[in-house]
Amino acid sequence: MKGLVVLCAFLLAAQCERVFFGDQVLRVNVETEEHIKLLQAMEDDHYWELDFWLDPVSSELPVDIRVPYSSLSDVKAYLNAYNIPFSVIISNVQEVLDEERTEMEKNQMMERSSRSFNFGAYHPLETIYSWMDTLVAEHPNLVTKEEIGRSYENRPMYVLKFSTGGTKRPAIWIDTGIHAREWVSQATGLWTANKIATDYSSDSSITSLLNNMDIYILISANPDGYAYTHSNDRMWRKTRSKNSGSYCVGVDPNRNWDAGFGGPGASRNPCSEAYHGPSAHSEIEVKNMVNLVKNHGNFKAFISVHAYSQLLMYPYGYSCKAVPDQPELDSVGRAAVQKLTSLYGTRYKVGSICNIIYQASGGSIDWSYNLGIKYSYAFELRDTGRYGFILPANQIIPTASETWLGLKHLMEHVRDHPY
Repeated sequence: MKGLVVLCAFLLAAQCERVFFGDQVLRVNVETEEHIKLLQAMEDDHYWELDFWLDPVSSELPVDIRVPYSSLSDVKAYLNAYNIPFSVIISNVQEVLDEERTEMEKNQMMERSSRSFNFGAYHPLETIYSWMDTLVAEHPNLVTKEEIGRSYENRPMYVLKFSTGGTKRPAIWIDTGIHAREWVSQATGLWTANKIATDYSSDSSITSLLNNMDIYILISANPDGYAYTHSNDRMWRKTRSKNSGSYCVGVDPNRNWDAGFGGPGASRNPCSEAYHGPSAHSEIEVKNMVNLVKNHGNFKAFISVHAYSQLLMYPYGYSCKAVPDQPELDSVGRAAVQKLTSLYGTRYKVGSICNIIYQASGGSIDWSYNLGIKYSYAFELRDTGRYGFILPANQIIPTASETWLGLKHLMEHVRDHPY
């Protein structure tokens, strides 16, 4: 494929990693509907191999594009020819990734020597799974690790269940990392799981919550994709399933749910980052989540954590019509964001997916809402584009800490309004 650069280190086995030397992330400031159409044409034309971090959907929203080095001059010429203003927000993607990798390696050495876990660092899947065992061992009367199924590449999918007893009590679902490259999502899930476990009995609100409800956290909703971002391609988004009749791999797991499946905002092209898959719930990772939620039957909230854009969203994505519970979902969401903002002043927007970001079908919180789980929300964490999917590790704990205040408000509301 044009523009794809691969490094292979031949040790015991070949390890090939995609690199992004000279790639840039451009922020395009859309001014007209014509600009949107021109950018959408660029997105549909895979010749330039553009990676749209923020899609062209509205003249009110910027568009972020990772442009391969081999396409930079052509893309900039195209934008200039049509008088579409843009700026460079990341001048060399590989330099940022090298800094991230160096920081991770340094952290791993420190953790090995100190035998501690750093919540302010990014971790590979194996380390995350190992830490789950540590959390369970430290809080055996509160936390269990449960396998909900296997991924396409046969990796276990684990939820952490926080419970003070009973079966199928009212419960809250939280998933992170459904899009593989959104690393701050998984990192926030880890921090949150530890926070819940350590604050139980000392925080009266969390104690009350867990005395009445259970919390399930799926930290890696896309384990194959996440592992692939560490071994082969840091910018990988989708699952790793093979697509019949195509050399392109993977499905967007947040376009694969049975909620307006195959509609606007999803692609039928297997090479697209938004490919919806051959059928609803075709992805085993999605099916595993669906089976757990439906078999449990008593979830009162379904919260999915993504990055980036600083948004708190509720249904629908596949339709722009208001859901019946829109007034309450909006009010609760705005109160949650006020709590979040109170810590560092981080600004979030609140609204339905379709109205504050774009129309997107086959999304998880639309499915959960249609299943009858009223309090269905999705976070888009930091930032608003300076780093995008490559948020520096020093922002993990601030991100998780502020998100916790919003998340906690949502959970308290669900506790107080469970039916």
